[in-house]
Amino acid sequence: MNARRRDGLLRQRDFRLLWAGETTSRFGSNITGVAMPLVAVVTLDASTFWVSALAAAAWLPWLLVGLPAGAWVDRLPRRPLMVACNLGSLVLLLSVPAAAWLDVLTMTQLVVVSVLTGLANVFFSIAYRVYVPFVVPREHLTEANAKLQGSESAAQLAGLGGGGVLAGAFGAVNGLLADAATFLVSTLCLLGIRAREPEPERPERPTALRKEVAEGLRHTVRDPYLRVLTTYGTVTNLLLTGYQAILTVFLVRELHVGEAAVGWLLAGGSVGGLLGAVVATPMARRFGTARGMLLCKFATAPFGLLIPLAEPGWRVVLLPVGGAVLALGVVSANVIQGAFRQQYCPPQLLGRITASVSVANFGAIPVGSLLGGVLGGLLGLRPALWLLTAGLAVSSALLLAGPLRSRRDLPTQPPTQPPASSPTRSPVPPLARPSVQPPADSAESGDSPGPAVEPRASRYAVPEQG
Repeated sequence: MNARRRDGLLRQRDFRLLWAGETTSRFGSNITGVAMPLVAVVTLDASTFWVSALAAAAWLPWLLVGLPAGAWVDRLPRRPLMVACNLGSLVLLLSVPAAAWLDVLTMTQLVVVSVLTGLANVFFSIAYRVYVPFVVPREHLTEANAKLQGSESAAQLAGLGGGGVLAGAFGAVNGLLADAATFLVSTLCLLGIRAREPEPERPERPTALRKEVAEGLRHTVRDPYLRVLTTYGTVTNLLLTGYQAILTVFLVRELHVGEAAVGWLLAGGSVGGLLGAVVATPMARRFGTARGMLLCKFATAPFGLLIPLAEPGWRVVLLPVGGAVLALGVVSANVIQGAFRQQYCPPQLLGRITASVSVANFGAIPVGSLLGGVLGGLLGLRPALWLLTAGLAVSSALLLAGPLRSRRDLPTQPPTQPPASSPTRSPVPPLARPSVQPPADSAESGDSPGPAVEPRASRYAVPEQG
């Protein structure tokens, strides 16, 4: 029966296009994660401040427009919005090599490109998560999330390594052309999808944007599952990005690793992400979606303590091993959570709830990066790594603060009375929901925050998604 389910998903042309387009785009985004800082350092001889500002710029739009973006996504057709975001990002990325060829490239342009592509990513990411349930049948959502997470980890591993190779062979500026091309591939794949989503639900009378944003926030804060998962994801991202911010400096200055090996050691965590995508569905079936997620987190988080134990010589392998096991836990939990929000949240609120969770989770990333730099400067690199990875080791206890500890499976249906119901919206028509009914196997139908698809801002580790 499970084989038939997998075959059924793989035989779906629309899912294959969705999967191929997003995987290609992730590969390009990870190339940019290597190429863009190299453009700043090598081509423009930028200072450390400008390089760090460039990294933070990609995440800034989540803090500025993440919440209203969720309300806008709930009002708009998602596929045309995603196509527009892709084409806008393509043009922005092409402007960098064009300016370099004309010898007019500046750091200001790099930062502006990073902010605007980050803005497009905010809308694309929210719309993508809302769009997936209209392409993938309900009983295949967990499997779809596993495949998306697995291919993302593979794209991360290949993109980080390939970015360094392309930058060395053709120059960092020209490496950005590869990412621009992947946006074109993603756009063509989206345009080839035949499934048609229903028209977004319209309110009976116009509603102020701030009221719609507040509605999504209230639902997220009042719901016991969403509240706990969002709090945990925010704290974990703060600690994850805190240690990742100083990891390159630790490798070069403390472990005396050569520049060529740094990218591959950082990419080692993606191997754990691949494994996490593979084991998530069997874990959910065997232990239940709630218990499986808790097991993934509690069993893997302490392995982060291997990172500060790394030393020059053979013990340097402790760093990628610790990172890989952490990534295994993060990705497997993201997969288990991916279908949960798609199935559990009221469809008319899904965009705003996704935005609320994402703003909290991804808004912690620039703060965490700053925290890591401050702790590294005050305490030293290794003590800062000990403090941050120790925080990760105990952070899983936050998941026990809500109803997860007493359940085998996460719920798979929206609550009958949403915490933040709005009188201005008409009831959701039956066609607004995916038409396929939940399968008999409850563990298969079960549990994960928006499709486990991450924003395409540059990174070398997998963040929590709430």
